[in-house]
Amino acid sequence: MKATQQLHNLGQSLWLDNITRKLLDSGTLVRYLDELTITGLTSNPTIFDQAIKNSTDYDSDIRAKLKAGKSGEALFFELALDDITRAADVFRPIFDKTSGVDGWVSLEVSPLLAYDTQTTIAVAKDLFARAKRPNLFIKIPGTPEGLPAIEEAIFAGVPVNVTLLFSREHYVAAADAYLRGIERRIAAGLNPNVGSVASLFISRWDGAVAGKVPAELVNKLGIAIGQRAYKAYCDLVASPRCRRVMNFGARPQRLLLASTGTKDPKASDILYVKALAAPMTVDTVPEATLKAFGDHGEVGAPMGADGGDCEAVLAAFAKAGVDVDAVAAKLQTDGAASFVGSWNELMGVIASKSAALEKVG
Repeated sequence: MKATQQLHNLGQSLWLDNITRKLLDSGTLVRYLDELTITGLTSNPTIFDQAIKNSTDYDSDIRAKLKAGKSGEALFFELALDDITRAADVFRPIFDKTSGVDGWVSLEVSPLLAYDTQTTIAVAKDLFARAKRPNLFIKIPGTPEGLPAIEEAIFAGVPVNVTLLFSREHYVAAADAYLRGIERRIAAGLNPNVGSVASLFISRWDGAVAGKVPAELVNKLGIAIGQRAYKAYCDLVASPRCRRVMNFGARPQRLLLASTGTKDPKASDILYVKALAAPMTVDTVPEATLKAFGDHGEVGAPMGADGGDCEAVLAAFAKAGVDVDAVAAKLQTDGAASFVGSWNELMGVIASKSAALEKVG
C-alpha cells in the first residue's frame, strides 16, 4: 500500500497545491486521485502566474475573453474560475461521499486586498456566487484586517480557507473569527454547517532561520510550530464552545498544514509530510512532494494532541536567539508581500499576452 493511501487511512487528507490547465486537460489530476489518493486542491497567485506564463495553454481562452471585452484582473478571474470549477467537478464525488468534509478546491481573492476588509468580503461573496460550486473555498489571508472578513464571509455562508497563518496565535485568531461567524449564523437561525480550513505555513519557518541556529536545530522549527498549532487545534475542538456549535450542526474548522514541500536540498524531500501526520487535518503538498511521497514516503507516528516535545524544541530556539513571535509577524507580512509580487507579475503576464494576442488577431 502506498504511503499516500496509508496517510488517508490515518485520517489526514492529502491535497495538491497546484493547478494548471495541462493538469486538467491531460487527465493527470484524475490520475493523482486514483493513484496518489489526493482528495482536494489548493491554488494561489504564484501558481496561476507560473501556469499562465510558462505555457500557451491559456492563449486561445485569453483571445476569446479579450474579444468579449474582458481585460486585466477581470480576465484573470474568468480564467481562474474556469480551471477551479473544472477541478471542483473532479473532486465533487469525494465532497458528496464525505458529506462535505473533503473534496474541496481553493481560489484566493486578490492579495492586494490583504489589508482591505470590506472589499475582501465583497469579492469573496462574488467569486463564490460566480463559481456555483459548493466545494469551493475562498482563500482569505488571516491578517488582522482579514479576520473580520473571514467572520463576515462565514456568516454569509461562504466557505473559507484562511491562508497566511504562521503561528499558534495566528491559528487561534483565525479559528475565533470562524467560530464568531458560525455563532452568528446559529443566532440568526441559519444552517451553521459552513466549511472552513485554517492554513498554517510550515517550511518557511526553517528558511527564515537557516544559517542562524545550531546544527541540532536545523529544519526543526517548522515541525515544532506545526505541533504547537495542532495542540491548540485539538484543545479547541474539545472545548465547550466548539462542542456547542457542533451540537447545532456545525463542523470544526480543520487545521491545514501548508507549505510542506522541503526547501532545504540537504533534507528529506518528505520531511514535513512524515512529521505532521495527524487525523482530522489536511496536508497540501506541491506536485514534486506528492510524487516523492507516493514513491518512497513513510507515514510517521501521528502528532500528539499534547504537542509532543514542541515546547522543549521552541525553548531551544529561544535560547539560540530566535524570537518566534517576531518571526511569525515577519513571515506573515513577507508572505502577503510575496503574493502581491506574484499578483503584479501575473497581471503583467496577462497584459503582455493580451497585447501580443490582440496583435496577432
